[in-house]
This record gives sequence, C-alpha cells and structure tokens, in this order.
Amino acid sequence: MRSKREFDAVYAHGQRFGNGFFGVTAHLGEPGGPRLGLAVAVKTAGNGVERNRIRRVIRESFRLHQHELPAFDLVVSARARARGASSAQLRAQLEPLWREVRNTCGASHSS
Repeated sequence: MRSKREFDAVYAHGQRFGNGFFGVTAHLGEPGGPRLGLAVAVKTAGNGVERNRIRRVIRESFRLHQHELPAFDLVVSARARARGASSAQLRAQLEPLWREVRNTCGASHSS
C-alpha cells in the first residue's frame, strides 16, 4: 500500500493489534492476498539507518508469513521500544502479531 487514501481507510475502519514494539491495523482488502503498509516515524525509530533496518525486518517477516494471512490490508507501525532492538527481537515480536491477525481476521472473515 502506498497512497494516503488506502492508509486512511485502514486506520478509520481497521481492527487494531499490538505489543510493545509494533502496532498492526488490519482492514478487509481486495481479494488476492494481504497487502502491507509501513508507518515507521522519525520520532519513533530515529535516524534513516535505524528506520530502514526496522522496515526491512518487517517486510521480510511479512514475506515469510503472507501466505498464512487473510486478504487484509495491514499497516504496521513501529513503537518507541523497537528503536535499538536487535533484528531477532523485532522478528520475535512480529510472530505473535501475524498469528493474532490470522486467527482473528481470518476467523471473522470466513464467518
């Protein structure tokens, strides 16, 4: 996802999940598969190197789990605790969020 309109729709109508490192907002998307949007702010993550590292970890984790996720638009926002965390810690924090999205959104969508 890239456009402001798509992000706004997810934020306005989406279901929220989160932990200390990330927030995920999920909203029913177009058929075909899940789509990812990233919100990693300077205020939260710091300089460009750190923001881009967090984005890379999120994208890679999404790539590995996208086949298990329902066809929802997902916006992942980094929280302040993500700054300075190792890549392994970030991946470990994303795992339960993907599982929660799959279990909650997948179940509600199939009903």
